Amino acid sequence: MKQKPKVKKRKKTEKQIQEETTIQEIVNHYFYSKGLALEQIKEDAKKKKIIYSRFTRPAKQLLELAGSVKKAKAAIDKVAEWAKSRNLDYAIETVFKKWLELDRLKPKEVVKKPYYQDDPMVWSEAKRKWYVIDKAGSWLEFAGKEEEIEWRIAK
Repeated sequence: MKQKPKVKKRKKTEKQIQEETTIQEIVNHYFYSKGLALEQIKEDAKKKKIIYSRFTRPAKQLLELAGSVKKAKAAIDKVAEWAKSRNLDYAIETVFKKWLELDRLKPKEVVKKPYYQDDPMVWSEAKRKWYVIDKAGSWLEFAGKEEEIEWRIAK
């Protein structure tokens, strides 16, 4: 039988250890922005639901691009907010793609629409009145009080 040659393990320098922890910090922050807690991340990594190493290279690239952990985290937060408001999925790589327009990225405005007893309402600028559109599609003049109007977030 042939013996395998022994490979000496090199000890990691302080700088390498520090770099690893900053990369971990960025990857963890990305998962936090997705709504996962640290325990959940660890559990999913053990069950192979999350392949943690897949996120380390983009995190390292983001760190180089941003220059600091604080700026990298801020960029992730900005992209996360923008993507969530549009019901989009995002990855660390999305931050690279949106890097040049980060200062212009804004979450989608929340539009609220008026309803009266589950029927939609329309404001007529010409007649300066509210109208309720019933199930049949006919427009009925709103005779109630302004407080009776229910404002819902439109999707």
